[in-house]
Amino acid sequence: MNRHSLKTIAAMAVTVLTVVLATGCQNDSRALPAPHEISDSTVSVLDGMSLKEYPGPKAQMLYADGHADFFCDTLGLFSVYLRPEHDRKISVMYVQDMGAADWRHPEGHWIDAKQAIYVVGSRKHGAMGQTFVSFAKESDAAQFAKSEGGHLYHFSQITSDMATTDGGVIKDQNM
Repeated sequence: MNRHSLKTIAAMAVTVLTVVLATGCQNDSRALPAPHEISDSTVSVLDGMSLKEYPGPKAQMLYADGHADFFCDTLGLFSVYLRPEHDRKISVMYVQDMGAADWRHPEGHWIDAKQAIYVVGSRKHGAMGQTFVSFAKESDAAQFAKSEGGHLYHFSQITSDMATTDGGVIKDQNM
């Protein structure tokens, strides 16, 4: 091969690489909708409870059509998300980082629910009793679990059996 051919091949390789990288960056740059802040009128989609009136982490599910559903605790979010009949296109789900938010009156500190670390089975109660306590940092979750009990889970490890909101009634055979 002569020098001219090598220069041509190198130029083509650089061009192809540039196009591939630009396309990859373009796909990664689509922005997710920002989380909504909770107001005095924000209520849970499951039971109409006011989110501002209760302690513990809250959650929100933002759909592709622009609609948002709010949950007075993270357990409610999982109970809806993990239902087999749930088929709406979800853009993003947010939960509150309880490593940064005040337990009694959490505001802001929204993180992507799929990136959060959850403590399941702690002694701390949210709006509806036991909840999945969400954290941005695994170290914060581990510290919380050490003081309040519970086990750490990633989003993908939480199952529909864990996210039941029946309070054990369905499993009670003596009723």
